[in-house]
Amino acid sequence: MSEHSLIPARTAPASRRKSFSWRSKQARAVVYQVLVVGLIAFLVWLLVSNTLANMKTRGIQSGFDFLLQPAGFDIGEGWLTYDSNNPYWHAFMVGLVNTLRVAVIGIVLTSILGTLLGVGRFSRNALIRGFCYAYVELFRNIPVLLQLLMWYLLFTEYLPAIEDALQLGGLVYVSKNGLSYPSPVWQLGQTLAVVGVFAGGVASFFYAKAARAHFDRTGHTKPVLWVSLALLVAGAVLGWLAGGAPNEWNLPKLTETQVEGGGALSPEYLAVLLGLVLYTSAFVAEVVRAGIASVSLGQHEASASLGLSRSHSMRLVVLPQALRVIIPPLTNQYLNLTKNSSLAVAVGYPDLVSIANTSLNQTGRAVECIAIIMLIYLTTSLITSALMNWFNSRAAIKER
Repeated sequence: MSEHSLIPARTAPASRRKSFSWRSKQARAVVYQVLVVGLIAFLVWLLVSNTLANMKTRGIQSGFDFLLQPAGFDIGEGWLTYDSNNPYWHAFMVGLVNTLRVAVIGIVLTSILGTLLGVGRFSRNALIRGFCYAYVELFRNIPVLLQLLMWYLLFTEYLPAIEDALQLGGLVYVSKNGLSYPSPVWQLGQTLAVVGVFAGGVASFFYAKAARAHFDRTGHTKPVLWVSLALLVAGAVLGWLAGGAPNEWNLPKLTETQVEGGGALSPEYLAVLLGLVLYTSAFVAEVVRAGIASVSLGQHEASASLGLSRSHSMRLVVLPQALRVIIPPLTNQYLNLTKNSSLAVAVGYPDLVSIANTSLNQTGRAVECIAIIMLIYLTTSLITSALMNWFNSRAAIKER
């Protein structure tokens, strides 16, 4: 008898059919979740149906059909072409673009200013440290609404009238009407210049990645900032030249009552942007300071022992490690800036909330207008969170 015949053959265990059992913890959990979801759906249906019934009883119209009707009101400023004969949905789009105009530019400026202030808290110069500390304590302890009102009053009360506008070389005018500046007449060259900037940004990204790999291999640093700026400028210039190098400008011209032509920024927009940037950057500075302080002192000493300067040590060693602490609270500050832009209605800037308030007063569709505001702010917040979570996953320290 062979040795293998003494070993019984292994057979696959009989498959067990999964059946529902109330004794199973997993099964009960599924049932409870289904019941909770059903209860929430029932409560939402009950709330909506009762609201619609009460509105119908009182003769209040409901629905989103008003979005297709002519708005009948003008909007003071905006990047989108608009007149009072356009429908309400077009007016909401103008308000959305005006809100994003504040939020996106504000996030960029806040990131730059807040990072500089946070890094400045570790400067060896006592004057710089004191200025950064005083800035943070001043602007973060004054309510943001008061700051918006302060800047608006400053622009509308203390700047000179239009006939006595401050000017720079006859090209830039500053007055109670806002800021006027030369703007290029948009042609193919400007479009290709924007494309060239994006191409230069991609090239600078890969160059920075290669420079970092070179540093990891050899310990020698390559200039990144100036090369990246050169790539951006070169891309813009090449795109401009490829588009025929247009050089036509729309120049502002001062008249007795206003500044005609050129680009313009209203005092309302400047007050909202400046107030939100100065307020939020104070919190971002503290986030950056806390992130840098979380990096152990040994990392600073190790980078110094390798011969790195303080600036190189901060950029190549400290800040990359501090990002894992900085990014999560930084996301909250970006969300706060976007949501605080709704306070622009206090200074008359036609953002999304202002447009919705005007539409609400004209149509009486309070529930619908508020629902649109909630949906748009929820969407922008979720997009911001998703982008920052992706960036956080890229910046996180990978375990080996």
